[in-house]
Parts: sequence; structure tokens; C-alpha cells
Amino acid sequence: MYPPSQAAYDRAITVFSPDGRLFQVEYAREAVKTGSTSIGVIGKDGIVMAAHKRIASPLVVGDSHEKIFQIDSHILASSSGLVADARKLVDFARLEAQKHRLMYNEEIPIELLAKHVGDHIQFFTQYGGVRPYGVSLLIAGIDGESKLFETDPSGALFEYKATAIGSGKKVVEEMLEKEYKESISLEDSLDLVVKGLKKVVDSKLNSKLVDIAKIDKKKKTFTMLSDEEVAKLLA
Repeated sequence: MYPPSQAAYDRAITVFSPDGRLFQVEYAREAVKTGSTSIGVIGKDGIVMAAHKRIASPLVVGDSHEKIFQIDSHILASSSGLVADARKLVDFARLEAQKHRLMYNEEIPIELLAKHVGDHIQFFTQYGGVRPYGVSLLIAGIDGESKLFETDPSGALFEYKATAIGSGKKVVEEMLEKEYKESISLEDSLDLVVKGLKKVVDSKLNSKLVDIAKIDKKKKTFTMLSDEEVAKLLA
């Protein structure tokens, strides 16, 4: 049983507790913490993103469980938390990116897109009859500079050079604080994200359980690594 002080305030998203907390938002953060780990790293040559996929049965087709999404030609995203919520936010981000292209005839800046997504998430913390999104996203891309943002179920945004979300966030971030350098190459970034996943995943990793994508800074092209390339990195 929850203490009486908490039980009275955790039934509605619009009610603050006396100590200024929104319990439903905090519960949504817990959903993110139980999700599988995703890692994003900005290097001198571009951006690398890796995500672990929890597939419980050998009968599941691995490709049907997406963890890394292409938002636009220069933007990618990865999720941790409720998969259905992630898909909804990715669809919203794709729509905002295309609306910007049609209106201004240019690619949407990464920070602007991240703010649009953050504002959309925040809307669902402020009105009755809705629930917060139980997911966090890493949104990364290149618009002259490489950018990496993390969204929070509260709608808050944080910009990083390298970070992780999900159940392995703390362990991976401790590793990144020690080993990450801004001058890191794209190849070394790939090795670093794989090392991070190996630290937090108990089972043996294989190419069916890991998604890895990169954006080359010069070409501004999105590339999802093939199963063969992922297997080579894991080996």
C-alpha cells in the first residue's frame, strides 16, 4: 500500500502533491527505466546510435521490433519504454519534419524538432483524461552541427554529446564519462556503443538483438547497419 499522502495524489495527472510532485509523470519515468537500453554518441565524423531489442521468443521476427527510426534524411531517433508510445511520437516527429520542409523548403533544425516533440509530450502532463507518454527518445541529427537530444516523459529536453536511456542508463553513462572524447571517429564510436551494450545486457548479443545506425557528417546520410555489419562489430 502507498502511504496516505501519496495515494491521494497519484490518481490524476493534473494534481500536484503537497511537495510539488506529479506522481503519474514519475511512474512514466519508471516505465522508461525498465525499457531496453539505447545509446547515442556524437563524434567528429558524425553520429552513431545503438539499441538493444528484447525479443523473448525465437518465433518473433526480429525486424518487426524497431528500436531505431529514421525521422528525416538527416535525423534518427531511438526509444526506450513503451514501444507503442514510441511509434506515436516518431510519427509525430516525422510529420513535423515534413511540414517544415513544405513550408520553408529546408530541412528542419534538430533542436527545433526536439522542442516540438518535447512540447507535444508536455501537453499530455497538463490535462485531465490523458496519460503521459511512457517513453523517452534520443533524437539525433546533423544540420551543420551534430546534435543529440533526450526527451523525458515530463516534456523536458536535454542536449548531450553522448548519452544512454533505458535500464542501462547509469552504467553506460559512467562508461561514457570515462571513455568518450569529442574527437572520437565514426569507427571508434561504433566500437564504443557496442561496448556499452555489452556492459548492460546479460545475455550474449547477436545481430538480431541489436540495431545500429549512423549519420555521416560530410554526406549527411542515414545508414542502418546490416545484420552482417552488426555481427562483425559484436565479434
